Amino acid sequence: MESIILIGHGSPKKDANNLETMGRLLHSMIHPDCSKGCVRVAYLQFAKPELPDTIKESVRNGAKKIIIHPYFLISGMHVTKDIPEMIKKAKKMYPDVEFVYTEPLGIHEKLVQVIAERIKTAGALMPAEIEKKSFEIISEEIDLSDIPQEQVPIIKRVIHTTADFEFKKTLIFHPDAITTGINAIRAGKNILTDVEMVKTGINKKLLKKWGGEVICKIQNSKFKIQNSKNKTKAEMGIESALKENNNIGIIAIGNAPTALLKVIEILNNSSLVPRHSSLVIGVPVGFVKALESKALLSTQNFPFITNLSRKGGSPIAAAIVNALLKIAEGGDI
Repeated sequence: MESIILIGHGSPKKDANNLETMGRLLHSMIHPDCSKGCVRVAYLQFAKPELPDTIKESVRNGAKKIIIHPYFLISGMHVTKDIPEMIKKAKKMYPDVEFVYTEPLGIHEKLVQVIAERIKTAGALMPAEIEKKSFEIISEEIDLSDIPQEQVPIIKRVIHTTADFEFKKTLIFHPDAITTGINAIRAGKNILTDVEMVKTGINKKLLKKWGGEVICKIQNSKFKIQNSKNKTKAEMGIESALKENNNIGIIAIGNAPTALLKVIEILNNSSLVPRHSSLVIGVPVGFVKALESKALLSTQNFPFITNLSRKGGSPIAAAIVNALLKIAEGGDI
């Protein structure tokens, strides 16, 4: 098994220690089907975990090769001395493990492009202003007067995310969907997602105001589901989270049709989740079982939001949740 460790400097400012987000994105890009947390993070100082602890955890989980990437721009003392010394000690402690140390970010054409983009956009519209302008354009280009008023903010948010006006026609809402979702948020209930990309896209700072958190079990290697041989990682993660009774109020499926089918099965055949006080957002994307799973969801008598087309995806699931969070806070979008 191969493990990748991103190591950053760390900061006394807690909210600056967000390397985990980069780790999740890297994991979903290079190891989307791995459930063993093969991309981990570490910090040199001011934050946990430290590199020796992350190496120990990787070895404990069966890593035979550990690739360590310094998340630094230049080859300063930390990159050329401090981290190599830690790796040298680790090699002595774990002689059967192969260690690979990569170059830092350094000088790269793509980084130059990012800098040029930052310079070019300096002084331009701020993100909030861009978003406001985008919603104004949406209102100008599509007539939503025939849509129930409570659905409009959600449809706008999805169109804003996708630039696809077709979602006005394909999004379907159970009559109790929006009320159920808002009540769940305000009650401090948690949100369960099928994949990390949905979790990453949700406004967790806004959710935290109400006491809730976002849960995703796809990378949890500890769950054991009976007869799991023919089940996808997302499906097993959903089943595991629901069986653990994680105070789930919203289930957001943006990627895996199998996970959505499992949610429908559980809500209809067990008491793990109160079916009439929980909202299911089911918008998986693809050609195999995606449309079929959403069509099945649209026939259920518990609260749901879905779309009847092959289109969908993690950004749409996150957009729907974020729209509900905004509404719960008292805003339009």
